[in-house]
Amino acid sequence: MTEPQWLTWTREAQAIAQNGLTYCQNPYDLERYEQLRLLAGKMIAALGAGSPDQIEALFAREKGYATPKIDVRAAVFDSQDRILMVRETIDQDRWTLPGGWADINFTTAENALKEVREESGYLARIRKLAAVWDRTRQGHPPDVFSCAKMFYVCDLTGGTPSASMETSEVGWFSREELPDDLSLGRLLPEQLRRMFDHHDHPDLPADYD
Repeated sequence: MTEPQWLTWTREAQAIAQNGLTYCQNPYDLERYEQLRLLAGKMIAALGAGSPDQIEALFAREKGYATPKIDVRAAVFDSQDRILMVRETIDQDRWTLPGGWADINFTTAENALKEVREESGYLARIRKLAAVWDRTRQGHPPDVFSCAKMFYVCDLTGGTPSASMETSEVGWFSREELPDDLSLGRLLPEQLRRMFDHHDHPDLPADYD
């Protein structure tokens, strides 16, 4: 999926506005940066991403220097070489790897293990960092903010299956039985298959783009 050029431009405009509002001292320039942020919000809203008020509130919450958001995903494998997946309730119960936005005061690896525990009920141990991918470059559905996605290959260490407020089902899948209904904003088919490659060949270097 190719991201529309207007979204790239609008994201850049929002980042310029956010950075200007963070560092600028001149009151006239601050007003201009505020106008630029409002304009970026109106552009996204006009193209179907939400109401102007919703987008403006979303942008207003972004403080400090604009950087990509961090999404972590855990590819947990069991002794039968199956991968752990969960159904994401916010995306019509589609399947994905346990994960989500990285929380502060945790490393990205700690975040990945926390998401496994919270979303599936299982416990795991990090084996390796498998990939750091840019969401846009990978071809995920377009989104307002830039995002780096970090995938960890993990080994199952314990726990019992348990759904959560965010997930409706927990399941294990072999390479030959992967589900088709993936939450594509979170996980692409080729990314899922690549996790099996890293599981089968532990010496593979981390992927990046």
